[in-house]
Amino acid sequence: MSALEAVRARQSSSKVTDEAPSRDELLKLVAAAGRVADHSSLRPWRLIELRGSDRELLGAAIAKAEGDKSPSTKPLRAPLLIAVVASYRKSEKVPRWEQEAVASGVAHMLSLLLDEAGFGVLWRTGHYTRSKAVAKAHGLGKDEELLGWLYIGGKPSGRRPGRRKPVDARGLVTRMPKPKPQPTPEPKAKKKAKKQKKQ
Repeated sequence: MSALEAVRARQSSSKVTDEAPSRDELLKLVAAAGRVADHSSLRPWRLIELRGSDRELLGAAIAKAEGDKSPSTKPLRAPLLIAVVASYRKSEKVPRWEQEAVASGVAHMLSLLLDEAGFGVLWRTGHYTRSKAVAKAHGLGKDEELLGWLYIGGKPSGRRPGRRKPVDARGLVTRMPKPKPQPTPEPKAKKKAKKQKKQ
């Protein structure tokens, strides 16, 4: 399958089975995903693997962030969660927003590779994503931010094709706007004549 075919076939999987890639399988895909465009090769990202009881810890952190008494069951919807973390590096060349774009690029690339490998993937976020409780549960540093989680599992049999509308690229790819015509400057002699006339 070509890269174009893989991208066209990709769709988010809100429901997955208990099948998940092994750590070795995951590391192989992450090594490939990490080849995204990365200004100055800072690698301003890292991934956190959540399996088994790790998901319950996240559920407790979400509940704390939302003020709920019972742990959230959302993290239990998939056997494997990958927390996507932007780890900002000190750089005079590469601003913070560009480093976050690199981390997002890794997540997108990894989701494509997982989909192609036969796994269902859904990138989930929520208003609690940047909460202190959730950050603490993941052990984030002061120069790190969470960008959400990839929920990963097996693709259910008999899954229907996605309903996303086709992309009309013609309306999204434009050209630079033409510069507005500048007024032609008057010759110096004409300006001088006007000035003398006013006097």
